[in-house]
Amino acid sequence: MGTEEPDLYRDTWVRYLGYANEVGESFRPLVPVPVVWASYGVATAYVTADAIDKGRKAATVSVTPSPPRYWCPPASHDHPALSLPQAHPQDPMRVGVAVVDTFVWQSLASVAIPGFTINRLCAASLALLGAVTRWPLALRRWTTTALGLAAIPLIITPIDRSVDFLMDSSLRKLYGAPGEPPAPH
Repeated sequence: MGTEEPDLYRDTWVRYLGYANEVGESFRPLVPVPVVWASYGVATAYVTADAIDKGRKAATVSVTPSPPRYWCPPASHDHPALSLPQAHPQDPMRVGVAVVDTFVWQSLASVAIPGFTINRLCAASLALLGAVTRWPLALRRWTTTALGLAAIPLIITPIDRSVDFLMDSSLRKLYGAPGEPPAPH
């Protein structure tokens, strides 16, 4: 059996580019705002590239032809119609659904919700540290950054599951089963 090729955007180090904005938000107390916005640019580029990749994959899906009702030799060179399945372009609707589903899911689960969460956590911790400690501002800022970075792995799974639920309960109902594009008409 052949092994499936790893997904560049989900199974390799490239997936960490989707967390760039959370890192940027964590460092917000220490860096100029344009650096934070640049981190959103990196994360958005990752989301866009993943959506395009999923669209390309949806456009070239192997389809198994229905078995013939009569016996024939497998992969006959004289009869190309009797050959093994080949990749071919799919219904544009399937491609569009793959792109939109990936882009919306990634935008919510990788950029918008985690960015907001880390931003608010860091803002609240900086304010709280200012109110309850006499630490110098530089120490409070570094502590806030450390808290933001430490929170990233803790928020990923709950946010991912919440976005799955949200999309399964809304957008994905428009095009069929959860995560599945609509069947061709």
